Amino acid sequence: MYKYNKIWIGNNDKGNMISLLPQYANRHGLICGATGTGKTITLKVLAETFSEMGVPVFMADVKGDVSGMMKPGTDSADMQERIKKFKLDEAGFQYSGCPVTFWDIYGTKGIQLRTTISEMGPILLSRILDLNDLQSDILSVVFKIADDNQLLLIDTKDLKAMLNYVEQNTDQFQADYGKISSASIGVIIRSIVALESQGGDIFFGEPALNISEWLTLGNDGKGMINILDSSSLVNNGKLYSTFLLWLLSELFEALPEVGDTEKPKMVFFFDEAHLLFNDISKTLLTKIEQTVKLIRSKGVGVYFCTQNPNDIPNNVLAQLGNKIEHGLRAYTPADQKSVKAAAESFRVNPEFDTFDTILNLGIGEAVVSFIDENGIPSIAEKVNIMPPRCSFGAITDIEREQTVKCSLAYSRYAISQDPDSAYEFLQRHQEASAIRKEEEKTQELAEKEMIKQEKLAAKEAEKDLKARQKAVKSVGSTLAGTVGRELGKQAGKSFGSFGKTLGGNVGAQLARSILGTFFKG
Repeated sequence: MYKYNKIWIGNNDKGNMISLLPQYANRHGLICGATGTGKTITLKVLAETFSEMGVPVFMADVKGDVSGMMKPGTDSADMQERIKKFKLDEAGFQYSGCPVTFWDIYGTKGIQLRTTISEMGPILLSRILDLNDLQSDILSVVFKIADDNQLLLIDTKDLKAMLNYVEQNTDQFQADYGKISSASIGVIIRSIVALESQGGDIFFGEPALNISEWLTLGNDGKGMINILDSSSLVNNGKLYSTFLLWLLSELFEALPEVGDTEKPKMVFFFDEAHLLFNDISKTLLTKIEQTVKLIRSKGVGVYFCTQNPNDIPNNVLAQLGNKIEHGLRAYTPADQKSVKAAAESFRVNPEFDTFDTILNLGIGEAVVSFIDENGIPSIAEKVNIMPPRCSFGAITDIEREQTVKCSLAYSRYAISQDPDSAYEFLQRHQEASAIRKEEEKTQELAEKEMIKQEKLAAKEAEKDLKARQKAVKSVGSTLAGTVGRELGKQAGKSFGSFGKTLGGNVGAQLARSILGTFFKG
């Protein structure tokens, strides 16, 4: 509840109001506690107050009960008791809902939420695909090749097409980009296929989310509460956490530097935060640390919600200035050590033992510490968290569907698009290459056939020439013999019978000699 320009969280045992200062809400925060201790109620109280202040909010709905924030709460004996306890009637408490937009990666319980492969980038995508360092490096190289050739990577089929293209042309890229292992490319493609089989590919496509959609206000000037249905998504921890980290990265890139402001530009609640840091690479952890550290100057507050502070790495935990610690349980020595560490992270309050208090907190109770007017963490306070004004429970499927379709953003994202991108370009390139190869093959065959025909023609010409030469020679010999004999007969008449014979033979030889010389010439 927004009261006296402060975010009213609850009251301590003395009845004093304990509040979070809006100007320090971007110093990030931690909300933790064992299951059933009241973390969700605390989230709702914070979220609806930020909304009341005109600050947009993002929340992940893991269990489905966050959806009830769109509806006003209902009166009951328990609520009347709480109203009396906190003197809320004097403070102007009224049941009210918040402007809500529902989102869903799978598009079943909210507006379809998408991004592109290019916008996700190789580092975050490597985490989703569970790649090792070498495979991640190769994926980065493939992204660089795509960028250098101005090829858009929109969805998973674009990425697979690009990977296959690089694998088939490794010799072409090796000089500029280094050696690219075909085996590693094969592993990456199989990881993409596994992601597709789990439905993860539906997240990549167009129209991609414009992050400015989440910086809008409702019709009444309240900050829009963007709720991501995560009931199914949380089963894929890496996709869930990587997606939320991508959102933070997008906010960081999109928002300008604003420094310290009277209130945040946006507040981001990261539920089930332990999933973000499970099996995380050093490179990605460094990126998270940098993002959390630097996004404060963009006016964005990030609040991690988890069961135990140990779920958060120390370098990240050190940047969380506002803490709300619900009850922790210590059933083992390791649990006791964890509770002790949590207690020691608070400034000491001489009025109670923080360790024992955390162990014995009831439902709706918490030990809190917020950044005070001097910019330093306040001393630990035991607080009874006030009730939310919105509904405690979940909404019906019909109510959800009506809300989704009435949203202005629904028309912009409802229908998926498949623009001309790397897959289409490489397909055309492959088809053109196949046509070119076929044409080259056809031309080669035509040239071979032409050469063959030319050889056959030359052979036939040579054969014909020899035949004509043989025919001429044969005719010459016959003619010479006939003429010679006739000449011989005429010459041999003067010599009687002997002269006939002699004259015929001599005449034939003479004629063949003459004719042979003629034809040779």
